[in-house]
Amino acid sequence: MIPLLDIYKERWQVASDTAIKPGLASIEQALKILGSPEKELKVVHFAGTNGKGSTLTFVEAMAREYSLSVGKFMSPCVVDVHDQIQINGVNITAQQLDSIFQQLHECGLSGKLTDFELLTVIAFVFFKQQHVDLVLLEAGMGGRVDSTNVVNPIVSVITSIALDHTNFLGTTLSSIAAHKAGIIKQGRPVVLGEVPQEVQFIFEKEAQIKNTSIEKYGREFIVTFTAQGETYTHIKKGFSFEQLSRQFLGPHQGKNMALAITAFLQVLQAFDLPVEALKINQAISKAKLSGRFEQVLPNVYFDGAHNPASIEMLVQTIQQQFPTQRIEFIVGLLADKDVDSILTMLEQVSETFYFVDIDNPRAMPAQQLLEKSNAIEKSIVSNVGTLLQMPTKNEKVLIVTGSLYLLSEIRQKLTLL
Repeated sequence: MIPLLDIYKERWQVASDTAIKPGLASIEQALKILGSPEKELKVVHFAGTNGKGSTLTFVEAMAREYSLSVGKFMSPCVVDVHDQIQINGVNITAQQLDSIFQQLHECGLSGKLTDFELLTVIAFVFFKQQHVDLVLLEAGMGGRVDSTNVVNPIVSVITSIALDHTNFLGTTLSSIAAHKAGIIKQGRPVVLGEVPQEVQFIFEKEAQIKNTSIEKYGREFIVTFTAQGETYTHIKKGFSFEQLSRQFLGPHQGKNMALAITAFLQVLQAFDLPVEALKINQAISKAKLSGRFEQVLPNVYFDGAHNPASIEMLVQTIQQQFPTQRIEFIVGLLADKDVDSILTMLEQVSETFYFVDIDNPRAMPAQQLLEKSNAIEKSIVSNVGTLLQMPTKNEKVLIVTGSLYLLSEIRQKLTLL
């Protein structure tokens, strides 16, 4: 369910299916009817279990530091459908969305796409209309049969591999890796994050089939940590950027930063632009993204961790940033996640949990979460906004996590208070 999307669908009589239907045939047909706008865009394509949004945001900051106009398509939304499609950080407007929906209606696309396919098509049409220099495209789920996988990118970025969306992508790391590897394109460079050793061959094999090579974190490039900041080094190309300082908290974000820099070096090459260390450093220091250990109120943080791998990163960040403070969680989860593992991991750093219901058909009821939890202090809350706005003492940190859908829902409520 994408907030406000139904308003446009009803207004322009453009029906689309709310179900997830992996496959490219429908969107390829729709794009062909619209004149194949995706073929006229310069794209960086991102896939991976975790880290896509953060890595994309670093690339966006660097591109804008070079004065490139940047179209961005991400999911899920932060507040509503408008913020999923942006140019230079500005949401698509209601008027612009109306105009494209009218075009889709007139082209007879009603009933031919899913909601996510529909949004993907809208993004391509919008970015072409606005003549953006660069498009940053985040896969919705998987990669090979995700609706975003209709582009021929400057570079493909695969951030990480872990178990998630197992009902669609399979229950093994190998099957998930095979889906992610699907965004590798013929002759187009690939940037690969740290992945389990057991699946690395899947990416190498795909790259060989597609006649391209892989730049892998820890092999071709790396980030090192010093008292003066972080240093990025591309071992083969001889590039080094020192004293990097980022707003994204957690050691894992240093690796995402390294992936982004490596991908952006490919972008610079594609645009025939020089490598300027000052611009790279300035961009890294400016990059920030909603829902990634984001402080929204004093001692209140939002983090969209929603699977064991990202929860592990969240726990590490908490231990690093707040080693002595009391931690309390507000948690809402989708039922198709590894709920038991997630709760067990969060219970390592907190004894106090508030469970909430998410307005999503895939959500696990708060009562069921409560019953699964082994926390010493646990309860169900219905008015999260009031809880968040209560004064929080310095020795206590409140963290909202479990789902990006939860963060979106609560953020909407906060704006109304």
